[in-house]
Amino acid sequence: MLIQIATNHPEYLPMIVSRTPVWVWGLLAGLVALGLSQVSSRSVSLTRILAMPVIMTVLALLGVVSAFGAAGQLVGVLALWALVVGATTAVFSRGSAPAGSHYDRATQRFHLAGSWVPLALILCIFLTKYIVGVDTSMEPTLTSNATYAFSVTALYAVFSGVFMARALRLVRLAAPELGRFKAFAA
Repeated sequence: MLIQIATNHPEYLPMIVSRTPVWVWGLLAGLVALGLSQVSSRSVSLTRILAMPVIMTVLALLGVVSAFGAAGQLVGVLALWALVVGATTAVFSRGSAPAGSHYDRATQRFHLAGSWVPLALILCIFLTKYIVGVDTSMEPTLTSNATYAFSVTALYAVFSGVFMARALRLVRLAAPELGRFKAFAA
């Protein structure tokens, strides 16, 4: 609905934005700051490598559960989410780590080239959550619409899978050092 409104009646957008709770804009500012921190080259620990996909996956799952959990579709959307995350992760984790990335065995830190991809994914997840929030507040029956629920769930899952795949490609750089991650070294 929000996309249709933006396309057909853009004059309503200021009203929609003005009715958005203030905390949402604070969350957006924090997420943009997190995404911008990924733009510059940096040195990070394994924990930091794994934190971003975990945080973004939790946000995506919360989006799915909050939008469709009460509508009796939770089992179906969670099953779809898991399937799409698994497939997306499998497809996008192939290949090498992002260009310019390497693992320093002496310091046990990853050196990462800056990338705009995390910021883009973060904004995609936020915008999806925002659009779904507006859509379902304007048309509550959408939460019961299986096509809508499965489409949104699949979108969240793709974003989560891409985040996870990027982390796995980076972890592979250190796989010989990290015995518990040897499965990712192949």
